[in-house]
Amino acid sequence: MEATLEATRRDTIGKNEARRTRRGGLVPAVLYGATSDGARSATPIAVNPRALLRILHSESGANTLISLQLAGGGDARVLVKDYQLDPVTHAVLHADFYRVAMDKVIQVTIPVIVKGEPKGVKQQGGVLEFIRREIEIECLPGDIPENVEVNVDELMLHQGVRVRELAINPKWKPVSDPDMMLVHVIMPKAEEAPAAADAAAAAPTAPAEPEVIKKGKKEEAEDEK
Repeated sequence: MEATLEATRRDTIGKNEARRTRRGGLVPAVLYGATSDGARSATPIAVNPRALLRILHSESGANTLISLQLAGGGDARVLVKDYQLDPVTHAVLHADFYRVAMDKVIQVTIPVIVKGEPKGVKQQGGVLEFIRREIEIECLPGDIPENVEVNVDELMLHQGVRVRELAINPKWKPVSDPDMMLVHVIMPKAEEAPAAADAAAAAPTAPAEPEVIKKGKKEEAEDEK
């Protein structure tokens, strides 16, 4: 997926300038990476927060290839390198972008999703457990997948899928450890009884004390005779 994002250059940097940018309805950001002449730079820019959030909330999220259109020229293909959200309002506070060359391989992290229902769950009463929900891959910027699918239909109890067992894709290849487990089918964990109930059941029962019957005055008089 590719998206378009408009940006304007900022003349200055710093906390005060960033606050002014936010008050003006924009998000302060920085564009990193090599320019067309090969020089590396860090350019302060500002972008529309709603447009950026739409990209971040899309299927490809931060892996979305963005055509960054700079006012006054200097357009670039970029990816989101990092961003900060307000912990209360979840508004975007700051973002970092980096330029990518469309003919050079990059490394990105993509989510893992499962497809199907394991036989070990349907027939053997097991539970499908995620070990890793993301893997790292390398590919060209234009070939970044939204996710990688793992088919789990044939998994039986105590079986799983490792990185090396993923379906081969000519557009990208995994760089995560080939032996890294992604998902597996395990036995459900038994529910533990409350410790207090176990202790009470295990404790020996104390013998009942003999009942003491008090004698009446008539019985005491007969005993004296």
